[in-house]
Amino acid sequence: MKQSLQLRMGQQLAMTPQLQQAIRLLQLSSLELQIEVQTLLDSNLMLERADDLQDLPVQPETQAAQIAVDTSSATELNTATTDTLPDQLPVDSVWEDIYESSDGATSFSRGEDDDWDPGERYAGVGESLRDHLYWQMRLTPFNEREMAVATAIIDAIDDSGYLTLTLEDLCEDLPADSKVTPEEAEAVLKLVQHFDPQGVGARNPAECLLLQLEAFTEGTPWLTEARQLVEQHLDLLAEHDFNSLMRQLKVTREQLQQIVGLIQSLNPHPGAQLSTTAPQYIVPDVLVHRQRHAWLVELNTESSPKLRINARYAALARRSSENSENSDTACLKNHLQEARWFLKSLQNRNQTLLRVATSIVERQRDFLEYGDEWMKPLILRDIAEELGLHESTISRVTTQKYLHTPRGIYELKYFFSSHVGKCSSTAIRAMIRKLIQAENPGKPLSDDKITNLLGAEGIQVARRTVAKYREAMAIPSSSDRKRLV
Repeated sequence: MKQSLQLRMGQQLAMTPQLQQAIRLLQLSSLELQIEVQTLLDSNLMLERADDLQDLPVQPETQAAQIAVDTSSATELNTATTDTLPDQLPVDSVWEDIYESSDGATSFSRGEDDDWDPGERYAGVGESLRDHLYWQMRLTPFNEREMAVATAIIDAIDDSGYLTLTLEDLCEDLPADSKVTPEEAEAVLKLVQHFDPQGVGARNPAECLLLQLEAFTEGTPWLTEARQLVEQHLDLLAEHDFNSLMRQLKVTREQLQQIVGLIQSLNPHPGAQLSTTAPQYIVPDVLVHRQRHAWLVELNTESSPKLRINARYAALARRSSENSENSDTACLKNHLQEARWFLKSLQNRNQTLLRVATSIVERQRDFLEYGDEWMKPLILRDIAEELGLHESTISRVTTQKYLHTPRGIYELKYFFSSHVGKCSSTAIRAMIRKLIQAENPGKPLSDDKITNLLGAEGIQVARRTVAKYREAMAIPSSSDRKRLV
């Protein structure tokens, strides 16, 4: 084999650190971006926040700094205030005597707010159902023997509030020297079952509902019949066999409706209201609102970080490089270059996000005007071809990015749906939901009937497709949706 030298010309994409950083910023959510920005602020002395009121405006020393200032000024909120804090306050004064709250009304503590949801307390502080029961157990006058049984009972209660062990198994798990009988455990269980929330510690759904019915006063209408139904005919209620229930209880359909309504006011999963998961709040990246006859799309200034290059440090780096070359000068130059790259990548991210969101809003204008039934089929390739970007770029931009519209907050990927004939899958789901909401509760629509109704509207879908969409929306089958009328 003869060796030779050849010269070839070609093009290839090099994954430079700048390009890698730009790609990474594209796929970050607003929360992850804030963490990334804070990490860079802690490690790079050239970067600073542009929304600090204590910072005086400075003249940008570099082109990158000018870009940063222009970007932040376009999105910066006016946070100036006309109130000034007095130099000295009276000793016996309080804050409310000097200033009013933001809405001009007197502030109340959380426990005095009528609009406060008590379920949020558990989610906010992360108190579990077991912790809540332990707290009540310590307030109950148990002796040492009963305290051990109560602890074992609470440990055997799942997140829904049900006891997962039999009393015999529970007694066997206790220390051998305690010799607790099932009768003694039953007595302790009765006390635990009166803890908050009502129905906790039940061994089956019927017992859970009966424990909650005990909290009603004896004068409650249809209370006796509700107890009889739960004790003896709960299986008929689960099967929606209302005719058999009327015969067994010897009541009319209207009376049975009152009884069932009382039972439906109960909670079959009492422990679910005590959640250990803190609520997740979504901050939209893009805001959409109607302005006259057009839809205005703009970035959310609260989720977009406002950064700039510190002009003093940038001038120091320039003077140091002109005078001498040492390790400190090299460090300043590296930090300055890194800050410029980051600001440029951040600006590209904001521009790409705004372009993609604008294109989506333009294509889904009918959805904003009329609702889900007017959602048009849309795929990533449509936006990519319109903007001259790659599909992977559109996928990164639309992941974990949220759009605030007059109809609610949606992830950008929500606006992409597959074709089913001439309609999008999102529009078909909305039509199925609308048909089910308008159905007769006594005779719910079957999947075949929904398929025929959609076919009459010119939408040809298979019955299994209707069933798949219905299950995806967590809508029960027609037999489970049957109700009293």
